[in-house]
Amino acid sequence: MRHKVAGSNFNRNANQRKALLRGLVSSLIEHQRIETTLAKAKAIKGITEKMVTFGKRGDLHAKRMVMSYIPNRAVVAKLFSDVAPRFADRNGGYLRIVQTRQRVNDRAPMAIIEFIDYEDIKAKSGNKGVKKEDKKESKAE
Repeated sequence: MRHKVAGSNFNRNANQRKALLRGLVSSLIEHQRIETTLAKAKAIKGITEKMVTFGKRGDLHAKRMVMSYIPNRAVVAKLFSDVAPRFADRNGGYLRIVQTRQRVNDRAPMAIIEFIDYEDIKAKSGNKGVKKEDKKESKAE
């Protein structure tokens, strides 16, 4: 019986589970949006929100707390310089989970987890790619 057993173990031992969650949190901060299973998205939501709250504090102790969980310095720098200032006037609720589909091979429910202002950032960046006409002209030369 599973009385008072909280959380999911994702069929992994403790070290593997911790590595999985750390990797997912790092990817989410780096890419601003990831697609994963619904259970994993729910598991990393609280962890990522805590990291953003540490980023909003911005002091040395907060940075060290984040570094103890996310060892990638580039991701931590992005959290403190880009992500946290965007949510300076917001108290929690930085992420959204959107259920998308069921995975083909095992029918696992998939979800997209993203920062709530992801669409605004995407719209501001615009299309920075090269137009097809320009590509054709460069090939012709």
